[in-house]
Amino acid sequence: MSYRWEWTVFVQPVGTGEPTTYLGWIAAGLETTVGIALAGWIIALAVGTAMGIVRTLPGRWLYWCSATYVAVFRNIPLIVQFFLWFWAVPELLPGRLGSAIKHLPPTESGALASVICLGLFTSARVCEQVRAGLQALPAGQRAAGLSLGLSRFQTYRYVLLPVAARNLVPPLTSEFLNIVKNSSVASTIGVLELTAQAQRMIDYTSQAYESFIAIIAGYALLTGIIMFVGRRIERSVRLPLGSGGR
Repeated sequence: MSYRWEWTVFVQPVGTGEPTTYLGWIAAGLETTVGIALAGWIIALAVGTAMGIVRTLPGRWLYWCSATYVAVFRNIPLIVQFFLWFWAVPELLPGRLGSAIKHLPPTESGALASVICLGLFTSARVCEQVRAGLQALPAGQRAAGLSLGLSRFQTYRYVLLPVAARNLVPPLTSEFLNIVKNSSVASTIGVLELTAQAQRMIDYTSQAYESFIAIIAGYALLTGIIMFVGRRIERSVRLPLGSGGR
């Protein structure tokens, strides 16, 4: 196969007439990927932590509600959830809220659907990580907190969660990596994130290999930063061997 490499394609003006280059498209896609991933991660961490705590509380109905939540979001393929949030949910929302979302520009409505979808999909995975982390703690820690007169909320806030969080850094780092990689599915609903911008570049230039290398470099940069930060956090909060946190 004969292929002509053309690395200068990145500094060429884009074929749409926009005042930017193809490298500008890739940079804009990288920025969108970061924004979607960070916003989705905030939702995932908040909702997932809350649901993980609920799964360790006494009460059968609480357990089944959280278990149903996890089953729904973990067992429906991610791409299907993207389509549901983008196409179906705005039609099901009542009155002005649904109308307002449907009248957003496509880029904004797509980004909103992507953030919500990625956040809730990943929150189900975070929920299981938090649940496992809390249940791995010695039962005596919960009993000790309650025996000191702390409420159940205070026991979780000041005793259980701080210890469990130390052991949750590696799995949560992995989930953050997943949300960055899963953000590429947003291209299926028209969000111009990194993968979509690379596809646009291929459509206009036919330089497929350069485009693929660009997105590989972009994702490698993002995931490398996340792994570096995650390992630094893990080292800084690691419990000494023989401590009561394991």
